Amino acid sequence: MSHASATGAAAAPATSLLTRTGLLAGALVLVLAVAMLVGLRFGLLLAIGLGFGLVLEGYRFGFAGPWRRLIREGDPTGTVAQLVSIAVVALVAFPLLASSGGELIGAHAPVGFAMIGGAFVFGACMQVVMGCGSGTLVNSGSGNPVSLLALPFFALGSFFGADHLLWWTGFGTLPTVVFEGTLGLLITLAALASVAAVLMWRAAPEQRSIPRRYWIAALLLAGLAVLNLVVAGQPWGVVYGLGLWAAKGATVLGADLSGSSFWGTPGNMERLGDSLLTDVTSLTNLGIIGGAFLVAAWRGGFSQGLPKLPARAWVATVIAGFLLGYSSRLAFGCNVGAFFSGISTGSLHGWAWFVAAFGGAFYGVKLRPWLGLEARS
Repeated sequence: MSHASATGAAAAPATSLLTRTGLLAGALVLVLAVAMLVGLRFGLLLAIGLGFGLVLEGYRFGFAGPWRRLIREGDPTGTVAQLVSIAVVALVAFPLLASSGGELIGAHAPVGFAMIGGAFVFGACMQVVMGCGSGTLVNSGSGNPVSLLALPFFALGSFFGADHLLWWTGFGTLPTVVFEGTLGLLITLAALASVAAVLMWRAAPEQRSIPRRYWIAALLLAGLAVLNLVVAGQPWGVVYGLGLWAAKGATVLGADLSGSSFWGTPGNMERLGDSLLTDVTSLTNLGIIGGAFLVAAWRGGFSQGLPKLPARAWVATVIAGFLLGYSSRLAFGCNVGAFFSGISTGSLHGWAWFVAAFGGAFYGVKLRPWLGLEARS
């Protein structure tokens, strides 16, 4: 090997180390800057969001992909890992909520026609773009072109869905049902265990071993979700923050939202006037994007070119992105806010969401080839 070649080979790892050190330093500086500008609590929330992004992208752990593998291949391992993570959060969240004196709130919402329909549409659309709420943020952070296109339309959909929410709920909702206390926790854990057991029982023997990375990711995600509950005072969510971004954009363009049944309420009008750095959901959303970006940059993974898709696929991505945001507002959350956080804090609507969204996902998987997003089998 020539001297020049040897020097180049030695310089490459050093450059990589320098880049990675810069990435970590940049993330730390951002967290400290937010803490100094608006308060320690908000700096911690950004750090928690970065953690979500690091885990979801770093361990290739999500929601849409495992559901897709369960539907297409009968592989339940990723979905069971989700249920394990929810159970771990529930073990901590139930007693925390019971002893907080109202300082902490759960992700509780009523079951209704719009909620069920919204969850079904969301399940289908998340398979079209291969990303739920958190998945779209993660994929955007790692440079996925489809998610980068879907994300702004997701935000618009969330904005309009929230604005129309009162009209949709007028079709009928049941009273909010919450499982609480020791009995509620036991019911929740038993239900999670039963679903997991059925999924594993139906799987082929070679598909019953949950990969180690799923176990690690499930536990890390659970720990971060508990931290989010304690620091934010509410469970991990995604959809509200995206809608707020679009609402702020609308006000910048001159829109008057004071007459909106949702955005015109005192609490939301106050958030519209405040910095995004003081909105807990926005901070964790930004952190998820940043965490995924860190992992992708660490791995040198920004080599994704523009996929060669037909025009109808790009149109479908825009429509599905909008519907993801719109339907998730009607369903009181996405895989994170309704499924993960709803069930882990005892809300019946989380279970209804799971059933309806999984049904939608079944059809969404079948839609992808027809929309030109993958080859037909």
